[in-house]
Amino acid sequence: MDLVIRQAHSDDAEAISQVIVAAVRESNGTDYPASVIESVVMNFAPERVIELLEQRLVFVALMDGKIVGTGALDGNAVRSLFVAPQQQRNGIGQALMARIEKAALARGVEVLLVPSSLTAEHFYTCLGYRVLREQLHGEERTLIMTKPLPHL
Repeated sequence: MDLVIRQAHSDDAEAISQVIVAAVRESNGTDYPASVIESVVMNFAPERVIELLEQRLVFVALMDGKIVGTGALDGNAVRSLFVAPQQQRNGIGQALMARIEKAALARGVEVLLVPSSLTAEHFYTCLGYRVLREQLHGEERTLIMTKPLPHL
């Protein structure tokens, strides 16, 4: 697997949107009602992704030049970490998280927060994150997870 992780740019918005929509529909569909899934999907239309690229430090993971994953650092929070369903469990999410954690450390972040879906709880737990609290937004249940970062 030849994996490249780089900072995202506006030309990536369509591909980022496609990865997120596929992951939300296929991976999160069993843990959330359809209304929540469709609400999340609407939040990641290409136009919205372009807006997020201006607000967050967004990374993409590429295999053979194709975007297969994405994740972002927003202050001290990890946001929108998604991997294409057919590429999940291949280390792409871990590689993205390592890059995000490195960027957070470089920016002086001492503790990272992750608003995790129920679906991703195990993934983040394996990376050393712990549940801090649960957050409800309508029917959407999110786990706020945290991890202290090692000092440089």
